[in-house]
Amino acid sequence: MKKLLILPSVCLALVFSCSQKKQEFGLEISTDASQILKGKALFEQNCSTCHNFNEDAIGPNLSGLTRQVETSWIREFIKNPQQAIDAKDPRALELLAKYKTPMPGFPQLGEEIEAILSYLHTFETLPLEISGDTTSNLIPEKIQDSGIRLEVELFAQLPASDTMPPLAKMTKMEPIPGTERLMINDQRIGIYEIVNQEPILYLNVLEKRPAMVSKPGWATGVGSFAFHPEFESNGLFYTAHTEPGGTQVSDFGFTDSLKVFMQWVLTEWKAEDPKAKVFKGTDREILRIDNSSQAHGMQELTFNPNSKKGDSDFGLLYIGYGDGGTAEKRFAAISNHQGAGIYSSIIRIDPLGTDGKNGKYGIPKINPFAGVPGKAGEIVAYGFRNPNRIFWDSKGQLFATDIGQHSIEEINKIEPGKFYGWPIREGRFRINPFGSFRALYPLGEDDAKAGVTYPLIQLEHDETVAVIGGYFIPSGKLQGKFVFGDIPSGRLFFADLSQPNPEVQTWGVTFEGKEISMKALVNNDRVDLKFGIDGKGNVFIMSKAEGKVYKLRL
Repeated sequence: MKKLLILPSVCLALVFSCSQKKQEFGLEISTDASQILKGKALFEQNCSTCHNFNEDAIGPNLSGLTRQVETSWIREFIKNPQQAIDAKDPRALELLAKYKTPMPGFPQLGEEIEAILSYLHTFETLPLEISGDTTSNLIPEKIQDSGIRLEVELFAQLPASDTMPPLAKMTKMEPIPGTERLMINDQRIGIYEIVNQEPILYLNVLEKRPAMVSKPGWATGVGSFAFHPEFESNGLFYTAHTEPGGTQVSDFGFTDSLKVFMQWVLTEWKAEDPKAKVFKGTDREILRIDNSSQAHGMQELTFNPNSKKGDSDFGLLYIGYGDGGTAEKRFAAISNHQGAGIYSSIIRIDPLGTDGKNGKYGIPKINPFAGVPGKAGEIVAYGFRNPNRIFWDSKGQLFATDIGQHSIEEINKIEPGKFYGWPIREGRFRINPFGSFRALYPLGEDDAKAGVTYPLIQLEHDETVAVIGGYFIPSGKLQGKFVFGDIPSGRLFFADLSQPNPEVQTWGVTFEGKEISMKALVNNDRVDLKFGIDGKGNVFIMSKAEGKVYKLRL
């Protein structure tokens, strides 16, 4: 239940200050013990990434909520928050103004909402208003529109893997190296090949891995994939997927006092015939990592597309792994590890090696901490909350996008062994991982002592709330520019990453000759934006809402 009931305490004060008679709310909510236990499990599965009962986080502190707001309003808001926003409901508009993006509706929960209400009702204390909220207008300069509009045309559509949006959960579309075979994932199913603009199921991961789960959360399921640069000869490719916590013994974990909610699993697949349209072959598990929530796990798998055989990183697998939600659960040391752990890191392994922790992968000698006592040899760089895209420019410079907590989104220029700040920095601001995540502070005079490498680009949440990286445009009006966007709204940006202080501007699209917003294009207020590229360098924009892929006319 991502961003469930984003209702701040200040909003409660505004709404109820005009009432002359004190009202009692929640009298109809069940206090049955079994109902409460069921609600607790549902809350932990669907809501806990964004909400707690101590303070505002991605969503608000929910303590005392059911005793301050009508039960019927809460229930209907869970089912369809957009309806409340469209109706100009004062509470809903307060939420949107404070948290920047609407939550999705959850009509599928049905009667289970009653159990969640029962659990919420066990928290009686009304939260105190947060002091020191400094997360507004941190970056006064606003992003300007370039006036550039590119025509898009419908290229392909994945089969619906659910009956309600998002109809298909793609995160990546890229070619098999050295070929024009175009592969795309659906997080709920596996990997498709696009043949003559039609999807053909290449690998059904769910069938091969029945323990796989693709909910709750936007990023669960088959999160990413990568084909080995010599796939045509060796048949090797890799997937990352999620399974419930405790499914098997993990290779990397954390303290017993923090619950393992999910596990991310890295699998190597070997095709008997690399030219076959449907996978047939063998597989082996390479790596299993515990995650404390459904968020910020193994979001990216990739090989350096510029690397040639004989280069030092040829055939080495790059993995983006976030903090697993541990910082927000007040276990900051798990991500603030000073290079000793693999959470909140970009790691690089040799999938064909054997000197890794479990003997199923190798640690490349070129890694900055390889062989260094007390350090994780897998690490390339660390200090990221959610490094969801790793990419290179034509000169071989490595970059990564990083989704922030409540205030700042980042694009980082990656240097080996560097620390990029999380969880003690968000963008170029200080954050206290044991205090309020809504409070950011200026850097101190002694900031250099922290050893932080700061982002090349930082964007405030009034511009974008969840950054997703795209690709460098090969020709046309945006030639040489890197395009990226905001996942929920679909807002489109570009920048010249070769500059020391890149200017970010927006661009837009036209469809059938007419300018159109991304929300209108995909017929949904949540775009769930992703990007793709084919073997010829054509760039695509994709939306999970309807499972459609659009080609940019450059």
